[in-house]
Amino acid sequence: ALCRRRRGAGRGWTGAAEFSHALQPDPAWPVSLPMMLGLWAVILILCHAVQGPSVNGALRQATSSPVQKKPGTTASRGTVLPSPASPTPFTSRRSQVRATASPRPTSPARIRTTSPYQRGDLEEPLSKKEPLTTPETKGAKSNVRIKVIKKKVLKKKAKPSLQEPEAKQEPQCPPLGLESLRVRDSQLRASTIKRHGLGAHRGRLNIQSGINDGDFYDGGWCAGHKDRSQWLEIDARRMTRFTGVITQGLNSIWTYDWVTSYKIQFSNDTHTWQPCKNGSKEMIFPGNKDPETPVLNLLPVPVVARYIRINPQTWFENGTICLRAEVLGCPLPDPNNIYYWDDLPVTSDKLDFRHHNYKEMRKLMKKVNDACPNITRIYSIGKSYRGLKMYVMEISDNPGHHEVGEPEFRYVAGMHGNEALGRELLLNLMEYLCHEYQQGNPRVIRLVTETRIHLLPSMNPDGYETAYKLGSELSGWAMGRWTYEGFDLNHNFADLNTALWDAEDSELVPHKFPNHYIPIPEAYTFPNATVAPETRAVINWMQRYPFVLSANLHGGELVVTYPFDMTRTYWKAQELTPTADDAVFRWLATVYATSNLVMLDDDRRLCHYDDFMREGNIINGANWHTVPGSMNDFSYLHTNCFEVTVELSCDKFPHESELPQEWENNKESLLVYMEQVRRGIKGIVRDKDTEQGIADAIISVDGINHDIRTAFDGDYWRLLNPGEYDVTAAAEGYHSVTRSCRVSYEDNPTICDFRLTKTPKQRLREILAKGGKIPKDLALRLRQLRLRKLQLQQRAQ
Repeated sequence: ALCRRRRGAGRGWTGAAEFSHALQPDPAWPVSLPMMLGLWAVILILCHAVQGPSVNGALRQATSSPVQKKPGTTASRGTVLPSPASPTPFTSRRSQVRATASPRPTSPARIRTTSPYQRGDLEEPLSKKEPLTTPETKGAKSNVRIKVIKKKVLKKKAKPSLQEPEAKQEPQCPPLGLESLRVRDSQLRASTIKRHGLGAHRGRLNIQSGINDGDFYDGGWCAGHKDRSQWLEIDARRMTRFTGVITQGLNSIWTYDWVTSYKIQFSNDTHTWQPCKNGSKEMIFPGNKDPETPVLNLLPVPVVARYIRINPQTWFENGTICLRAEVLGCPLPDPNNIYYWDDLPVTSDKLDFRHHNYKEMRKLMKKVNDACPNITRIYSIGKSYRGLKMYVMEISDNPGHHEVGEPEFRYVAGMHGNEALGRELLLNLMEYLCHEYQQGNPRVIRLVTETRIHLLPSMNPDGYETAYKLGSELSGWAMGRWTYEGFDLNHNFADLNTALWDAEDSELVPHKFPNHYIPIPEAYTFPNATVAPETRAVINWMQRYPFVLSANLHGGELVVTYPFDMTRTYWKAQELTPTADDAVFRWLATVYATSNLVMLDDDRRLCHYDDFMREGNIINGANWHTVPGSMNDFSYLHTNCFEVTVELSCDKFPHESELPQEWENNKESLLVYMEQVRRGIKGIVRDKDTEQGIADAIISVDGINHDIRTAFDGDYWRLLNPGEYDVTAAAEGYHSVTRSCRVSYEDNPTICDFRLTKTPKQRLREILAKGGKIPKDLALRLRQLRLRKLQLQQRAQ
């Protein structure tokens, strides 16, 4: 009763008289002082319990508060959440008592909180019409309102912006290595196979088939039966967090086969298999719509297991169950795993091992140039069709200048835009040479000081950008191979082979038709000729610098090919077609192949269907497949440069995680091949009278039907294998000179200089051109030559 009176008397203790009257003792009851004090304490406790707990020293009221909760929203921080049995959510304890005592419906309570960290979207604006008890309370509530709203808004906006980028930056697992052959044949199994050539070991992403129907090395895995119980199984050999699967159809020119949908299953023992589910439902992943386009399906949730199966559900209606695949997964640490070598560091070189698009490539080249400005220079040889510059990095002790007697070397990569490994290797080579030169590596110092090195990392920048946007696993076998206009740059150079071979058949070489520096056909130089701007830029580059040795870096196989690349019999697809320098080319190819760590491994499997290991991983280009208009043939016939093609890896576009190992596989090969520029003879052809170098003098080697010419300073370099050679130097207006030159096995070229004497006719021309008088000895010499000529004519008659 006392508490009810207090509740009706207002917010303060204003009913003092009633309270005193209530405490007056009844004469009928014997009351002592301890009993009175105990009664006081009980009354205070009961009133406090009905009133409710306090927050920050203020009593919590059940009356209306300026801040009202929206029905059905989450309770804010600092608010005690009701239990599921509470009659009305978001009500105070006193409101719950009222709801229990009275059958009348209650509206959602309005709770005032003192926490400044509440979410602003869960509260409504403060109302100015709400009754407030005292000015002090009003001021306190106004301050809380301003602070709470500001902090609520900032907190609300900050949370999503911090969480969303984290989800996007989650690192994606790399491929296990079906395409790059890190996954061995023994790790692949299948339910059934159609035949051996279509076994599980052929179910690798981007694997290529032979050209014959029913080839022993075909283009994928094909099941022996057409039902939904077929599967292709991959053993990761350790616990792996699987994140996705990439599939393709069968690679074949005879049939069209691909899987249109499939399921995925996981196991740790190959006996019990768990399907991939999206919640409680087993997932069916969409497959391919054509044989070649790779399709990526990410798992809804990463799964940790050792084995994974691809279980086809539907397939091309006119075909059968055939597919090629790659699996994405992150190996997990396992102390019981005996396959420990994957965890060993693959290289000690601290280089930028990642794929670089055009902008990032420029930044990296600029970084190297800034680090080593005294030995590097960046220049452009032209632009692609879309206007991307074709940058070259020059590395020399005197960049920007040709030094007499110093040979010039070049590496070219990215002719096919989707063959990205060569591009990254050349960028890494720039970094390596710069760093090792600064560290005082004697081998690198000799290379830089004795050779002028040119590195073109991207010959087809437009094609690379196309492949880069799709990614290393989704660019397929051909996307980005061609230029933006659709040119295959390896077939876009002038065909000089046919003209040479026709002249040889007519016995016109070398007296009436040259065996070197064969001119470009006039039709090829027309502005409307079907020549890519990238090709024109490279041809101008070849003509501007006296290159001696070069290599063209490709991808998709493990082999080194050498000229000729075009078959001499035009209608044949394969034919051994050697050059006059076949022995030198075979040596150059062997040098690279025998120092490459992967090519040295005789236990490795074939990339696709050709077994190059039987030939030491080298082959004549035309004997592999004919390539009319190749850069190798053009370089050999139109300039002094000897060039080979290096197929660096089975995977054209390896994943970034594989780049350190690929660098280690090719680092020694790249260095050793550059050092071959010192092989053979070199020298300077000078005028005997003036000691000036003679440009365009012809250097002929007896027994080799291919000549070279001197550079504009009269210096030359002729690649030869060890042995004794009779070398002749000849120039227009000079008497030719022949001398014997011996090439040793040492790592230094043999110096073979020449001094030529002018012919009388040449001396006469020069004197007459200057307006001088003819000397008596020269006039006598000319008279003798005329008499000899008349005598020869009379004998002929």
